[in-house]
Amino acid sequence: MFQVAKLCRSKIPASEIQRFISCSTINLSKTVQNAEKPKQSAPTEDYSFVMNIFRGQLEGRQVFPYPNVLNEEQRETLQMLVDPVSKFFEEVNDPAKNDAEEKVEEKSMAGLWELGAFALQVPQDLGGLGLTNTQYARLVEIVGSHDLGVGITLGAHQSIGFKAILLFGTPEQKAKYLPRVSSGEFAAFCLTEPSSGSDAGSIKTRAELSPDGKHYIMNGSKIWISNGGMAEIMTVYAKTPVTDKKTGKTVDKVTAFIVERSFGGVTNGPPEKKMGIKASNTAEVYYDNVKIPVENVVGGVGNGFKVAMNVLNNGRFGMAAALAGTMKACTKKAVDFATQRTQFGAKIDSFGAIQEKIARMATLQYVTESMAYMISGNMDQGSQHYHLEAAISKCFASEAAWYVCDEAIQIMGGMGFMKETGLERVMRDLRIFRIFEGTNDILRLFVALTGIQYAGAHLKELQNAFKNPTANLGLIFEEASKRVGRKVGLKAPPPVDHLVHKELAPSAKLLSKSIDAFGQSVEMVLIKYGKNIVNEQFILNRLASATFDIYTSAVVLSRASESLKNGVKTANHEKLMAESWTLEACQRADLNLKSIASGKNLDNFVKMASISKTVCQNNGIAHMNPLNI
Repeated sequence: MFQVAKLCRSKIPASEIQRFISCSTINLSKTVQNAEKPKQSAPTEDYSFVMNIFRGQLEGRQVFPYPNVLNEEQRETLQMLVDPVSKFFEEVNDPAKNDAEEKVEEKSMAGLWELGAFALQVPQDLGGLGLTNTQYARLVEIVGSHDLGVGITLGAHQSIGFKAILLFGTPEQKAKYLPRVSSGEFAAFCLTEPSSGSDAGSIKTRAELSPDGKHYIMNGSKIWISNGGMAEIMTVYAKTPVTDKKTGKTVDKVTAFIVERSFGGVTNGPPEKKMGIKASNTAEVYYDNVKIPVENVVGGVGNGFKVAMNVLNNGRFGMAAALAGTMKACTKKAVDFATQRTQFGAKIDSFGAIQEKIARMATLQYVTESMAYMISGNMDQGSQHYHLEAAISKCFASEAAWYVCDEAIQIMGGMGFMKETGLERVMRDLRIFRIFEGTNDILRLFVALTGIQYAGAHLKELQNAFKNPTANLGLIFEEASKRVGRKVGLKAPPPVDHLVHKELAPSAKLLSKSIDAFGQSVEMVLIKYGKNIVNEQFILNRLASATFDIYTSAVVLSRASESLKNGVKTANHEKLMAESWTLEACQRADLNLKSIASGKNLDNFVKMASISKTVCQNNGIAHMNPLNI
């Protein structure tokens, strides 16, 4: 969960937002380094597509062309894995039984270990399969199409459980622990506590260095830990006293530790009773005077936030891949029903209302799948600038999958509501995805505020340039030319059409206009609100929604363009989905951007805040029943 004040507060302190943004970037991205060094006025270049649209600019290198990162050997390896994994989930694993018994069947668990499913990205010399992010995404997609409960068990183990060791571990830590988590010992990621969900800065678990300096002594507890009841190896985040070498002051900072259950003092509560993902073990974990060797610190003392946020950022694309598989399975169930069901003398798939549902379901799956492989491809190409894109993919996928599952149930009517169809289990499983590993509400603020910070650095650079205009004439004239040109209609939006297939040029023009309008809107709110923008969550949420629509449009235009270029047999189908999505997405972005500049909408935000305050003061619904009884 993320280091930001909880959403129930009316205002988020700027210092909290800054710490959250600083801790949530991949490998201390250059943007955040700027933010931590205010003496540097010029923003450092960032290749993130999303980051740059906050300045109204097109940075297309990570989006265009659509990444194709697997070589022939990697494709062959992946194909060798896809067939047995698919067969395993079709013939061995029983998701309904796992759900009913609230645990993964022993034969399924054994089969998953045998397949190497718990160590997909662990290097081969340390006992794993050594897969790339893109290969990993494809296998996770298969899991997501069959059993999300098993998916969480796998993901909690490797996507976050031991990921800190994989990303930040010393050679000694990797050699000691990665073979173990690859061969039968479960791992878990332990951050959340009773008093700290999204506000991870309020954690109470502590680790104090022993007098002899050889180990830390940990005390505290963690809640809602996936694999918490069976993990032998855990990455645990605890407060530790850290002395600043410059000031001599000692402050509490979070540190990441590798904790073994065998250290002693590690216990857990019974499995939690949950709405969904029942097959996944979720439990509270307790630490009572646990002695942890000093060599089990991961990423350095006091760097726990950075470790945790990098782990979460690094794994989010996998969630999009898994849910793309879920959407594919839900859509198939709905289509199988719609093409067989006859009502009013016709198959219901011939009805316009059903056709619209199926088209939107298929398009949402296409967008989600496209993002998952876009981001995994970026990562495999060595990108360090994908943290906003990964956050968007998690939010979008979790919301899209819920919509697709709900519509599949609606198409199937009463049959969809029945347990035997399997969709009610999927819907229960899906609900958690908008909450864990960073709630969607917090991630939306993260996207908006991180991008605004980047745009603000550019405005500060311009402001500083006017203090010495003679030395900065180039920058001043460039900015003045852009603004005057825009004012009189001579300044064109950043071109996108040259990056897409010619058949998608009209859609690219829509995207181009949206990017330009978005940059102007960000500049407007920065000038109007300044630092106080951190308190304007109504506005930030609408900026985030516009960001999602712009990025997803770019992604699908890129993928469809590549399919058209390569003559893929489904290219025309993909073209239609890309055109349909981009049109409506750009229209939504336009409405959201207009709302944050409209006096009527801004006044309505004030009204909604007042309504909420009254309801909370009343401890529930505040208005009278119409009968007054």
